[in-house]
Amino acid sequence: MSAARDSTHDPKLSSWVDSANLPGCDFPIQNLPLAVFRRSGSRENFRCGVAIGDRVLDLGALDMLSPFGGLGAEALAACAESSLNRLMALGRDAWVALRRGLSECLRAGSPRATELATALIPQSDVEFTLPARIGNYTDFYTSIHHATRVGRLFRPDQPLLPNYKWVPIAYHGRASSIGVSGQQVRRPRGQIMARGADRPQLAPSARLDFELEVGVLIGSNNELGRPVPVAQAEDPVFGLCLLNDWSARDVQAWEYQPLGPFLAKSFATTISPWVVTLEALAPFRLPWSRPAQDPQPLPYLDCEELRARGALDVNLEVAIETAGMRAAGAAPHALARTNFRHSYWSVAQMVAHHTVNGCNLERGDLLGSGTQSGAAPAEAGSLLELTDGGKCAISLASGESRTFVEDGDRVILRGWCERQGCARIGFGEASALVLPAN
Repeated sequence: MSAARDSTHDPKLSSWVDSANLPGCDFPIQNLPLAVFRRSGSRENFRCGVAIGDRVLDLGALDMLSPFGGLGAEALAACAESSLNRLMALGRDAWVALRRGLSECLRAGSPRATELATALIPQSDVEFTLPARIGNYTDFYTSIHHATRVGRLFRPDQPLLPNYKWVPIAYHGRASSIGVSGQQVRRPRGQIMARGADRPQLAPSARLDFELEVGVLIGSNNELGRPVPVAQAEDPVFGLCLLNDWSARDVQAWEYQPLGPFLAKSFATTISPWVVTLEALAPFRLPWSRPAQDPQPLPYLDCEELRARGALDVNLEVAIETAGMRAAGAAPHALARTNFRHSYWSVAQMVAHHTVNGCNLERGDLLGSGTQSGAAPAEAGSLLELTDGGKCAISLASGESRTFVEDGDRVILRGWCERQGCARIGFGEASALVLPAN
């Protein structure tokens, strides 16, 4: 598995950007996630930036100050573009060189701090676009707890299909409807077969749901016909983000057999603007394992490196803000919290399986992890699970209740890594507001 620890992970490092040193900050100097932004409401070109505290470091402006040389300088020059694709094309050595250069010039005591501060912009003053040109989107189904609970709703006699423990299940999603945090999601229409009806009807979805997921951004290509071995399967991965794969459950229930999701999923997917690199996540590696009573993966999905450090310790949370909460100035209501370490299939296994038939992943492709749910009921990453298929409404702190997402609701995903002896690494948030159907 890629991404070894180095001096950039030192928890004792501090920055001359004071907000990066505050307890609970998502974006300390040990993180340095990337996004694509411009000043809010401006006609400026979008360009790449790095989060540091409550600021965005404008990498296009920083490049003009020539803060470092070598491969890092070449990588920095690529960040004047309106996506991360050109930077990703330079390869992992360039990504690492850029991270080290940025870490050094943002550290407390930097002799050029005053000069470099001219490239900082408050995050509250910027707007984001997608971090990459996303050509293809594949959504996996890697949480066995989610798969079992959902399967029980649709197939009580056989909740988990026999291939699940052998195959990292996925479907090909729709890249054109992926949006960045702040997206407005229009309630979809589709064919719905009501209980007891003898024919479907075209109607707005009444069972709109979120899915709490991790997104995997591919940074380099593999040649058509050449699978990526699992031991090298993280090499093409640039970084991770948060991902909400919106789902119309009533449309899905009618259409999904025999070929799986279609219109129930293709209307919207929301991702966070910040991409956290694998390098930043190095301190939060965990051993990956499979329960002894379960079938062990086929050899192409298993290796020593995976077993040693193939899992990632990422806390995930989903919250809801109703229109009523917003009007009252009330805080969003947290619905569930889980962790990516519960995933039955790892990032490396997703990539290895996706390419085993010779499929060529391309720079900018996005993989979704599928809904991340833990074993406990409160760790469920969708309303379908939390409400037992809509049978049990959730009571909110505002006095309202929900079985599924309603018009005017804002759904907010958050993610972060925390461990004693390590700096907190945050993902920020991915939020979207639901609008009524057209």
